[in-house]
Amino acid sequence: MEQAILIAALLMFGYGIFSKLAAHSPISAPMIFVTAGIVLSPLVLGFFALSIESELVKILAEITLVLFLFTEASTINLRTFFKEYKIPMRLLFIGLPLTMIFGILVAYAVFPSMNIWVLAVMALILSPTDAALSQPVINNMKVPPLTREAIAVESGLNDGIALPPILACIAVLAASETSGYGVGYWVQFILAQIFVGAIVGAFVGILGGWIILKSWKKQWINHTFIRLSSLAIAILAYALSTKLTGNGFIAAFFGGVFLGPQVKPIRREIVEFGETEGLQFTLFVFLLFGLVLIPLSAPLWTWRALVYALCSLTFIRMIPVFISLIGSKLSLFTVAFIGWFGPRGMASILYLLMFTIMVGGDQHKEMLAVITLTVLISIFAHGLSAVPFANSYSRYSRRKKA
Repeated sequence: MEQAILIAALLMFGYGIFSKLAAHSPISAPMIFVTAGIVLSPLVLGFFALSIESELVKILAEITLVLFLFTEASTINLRTFFKEYKIPMRLLFIGLPLTMIFGILVAYAVFPSMNIWVLAVMALILSPTDAALSQPVINNMKVPPLTREAIAVESGLNDGIALPPILACIAVLAASETSGYGVGYWVQFILAQIFVGAIVGAFVGILGGWIILKSWKKQWINHTFIRLSSLAIAILAYALSTKLTGNGFIAAFFGGVFLGPQVKPIRREIVEFGETEGLQFTLFVFLLFGLVLIPLSAPLWTWRALVYALCSLTFIRMIPVFISLIGSKLSLFTVAFIGWFGPRGMASILYLLMFTIMVGGDQHKEMLAVITLTVLISIFAHGLSAVPFANSYSRYSRRKKA
């Protein structure tokens, strides 16, 4: 464990020194950390052989998922969302459900012998897009603001929206694989977890935001603790919900959703923790992805896994985007651009780790292998294509205006 932390620290220090230069290259931080993990894993040098069941992996996955869901949600202002974010609304409430349905149908066609609930969980885990892998596009000023906004808002909220159906499918799957409890018990259990988690998260977000804002107005709180309050509220929502038999991850997401409108004047400072210190957890997860998940999955990669991975990153994503944006008056090039930049990354990795913690991974290694292969291809395909595609889109936008 200590060696893994040391390697992660060295990688963060080394990448940080050249991070500004790297921002203009097709080589992203996730690509470097995943590659380093693969090289150090039993697949290549064999320096480390961590298990997916190890405490380090479990603890890091839970902390990162809490911060990830909270931070992503807290960047969105619900008061303006339904008024101004018409394109993201289409992507989230039409495109995302269609992606889930398409994913399940294609999974059933490619893996006819696999349990339908395992296929559903696999498709749902691969439905959210990744804001971290989209950063080269979101931060590229050459890309028109409307397109950057659509990709940013979609990737910020779709992971939280996908969580309840993932939990519901996990409940049904758990009921089918365990004795003593029926489907009704597990569905009731998950619904209670979702409901309690949402209520607790909203309460903590609203109350915490109100207290922080009052303190800021009275000049009682300094800049450092405004940032640290982000971590505190996320953990409070998670811990309190878990204590009350709710789902802590749902609570963290709703805490972020309801915190944002409460602290509008200082929202930028509130989310800074998640975007800076939280990035360390994110990159560590990418390192563990290469170190743990890829060595575990690689022996199980088959032509079926490759077919589904490629489908997941192309028409399972892109066709729903095209359907959801019918009548939006966006150009075909813009729709195709948004459709392509739906990378699978951090949310899929963390939900997969959550699945192994809740259900166990030994019986579902084929599903694990498919998700891992899809994310691996996405990290490199979307990372390498971000800069050149953004430049091409910029030239297209200038020609269109001319």
